[in-house]
Amino acid sequence: MSAQILDGKAQSERIIDQIKLQVDALAAAAKRVPSLAVILVGDDPASSIYVRNKRRACERAGVGSVSHDLPASTTQAELLALIDALNQDTDVDGILVQMPLPRQIDPETVIESIHPDKDVDGFHPYNIGRLAVRMPTLRSCTPMGVMTLLQSVYADMRGMNALVVGASNHVGRPMGLELLMAGCTVTTANSQTRNLPVLALQADIVVVAVGKPNLVKGEWIKEGATVVDVGINRLPDGRICGDVEFELARQRAAWITPVPGGVGPMTVASLLQNTLQAHAVHTS
Repeated sequence: MSAQILDGKAQSERIIDQIKLQVDALAAAAKRVPSLAVILVGDDPASSIYVRNKRRACERAGVGSVSHDLPASTTQAELLALIDALNQDTDVDGILVQMPLPRQIDPETVIESIHPDKDVDGFHPYNIGRLAVRMPTLRSCTPMGVMTLLQSVYADMRGMNALVVGASNHVGRPMGLELLMAGCTVTTANSQTRNLPVLALQADIVVVAVGKPNLVKGEWIKEGATVVDVGINRLPDGRICGDVEFELARQRAAWITPVPGGVGPMTVASLLQNTLQAHAVHTS
């Protein structure tokens, strides 16, 4: 058995093409198109690449993108002042602050300073809370993208056993809430969970988001399961790998995401979907 590939790159391109059709229709009707403000603080190489990819996706979808590239010496007060101005700017639908931030800036304070209806990353406690009570508005982008991938495989996930490895505020916790909302029986684990192999072997769906290379072993995967690897890690030799032993897991799973080319492009597509949704709220 060899798993089929859950191709996030191909699916994200289809989503972006659909968004472009909607944006083009707005422009043809002489209406304001969606606009995203992207804030990058410092010159972290990985962050710069992520931001560049998001800006390119905006360009492809016809979504307006306004860049705010700030020096690493930016103070928290300066960043919060910019966010406050963007919150009040009626031409801005979404605000994205690229993480991580320099050590002098508290990320949670920054996240909470973004108005919930412009929080297109879906990180604000208000938006996470809405998801928890099954009334989602702007959803966390990576879990949202994962759900889009899973829904391309399963018409109905009710009653399935799902294991989420990782409990971060941005991925693991909202991922568990998304799966609960889909009717799954959800277990949340982490890198210290003692019986992780046993839990993985019981799971129909395994989502791993820890940031540890090859943490989940291929032999832990249940025959016929679907594996979604959110992790992206650079090995000492320069190679990129995920949190799951891909080649061994692929021999047991029915579906599996590659790294790269799996979840990453879906996160960007979800960001644009959220921006379009925020625009609809702001122009209604």
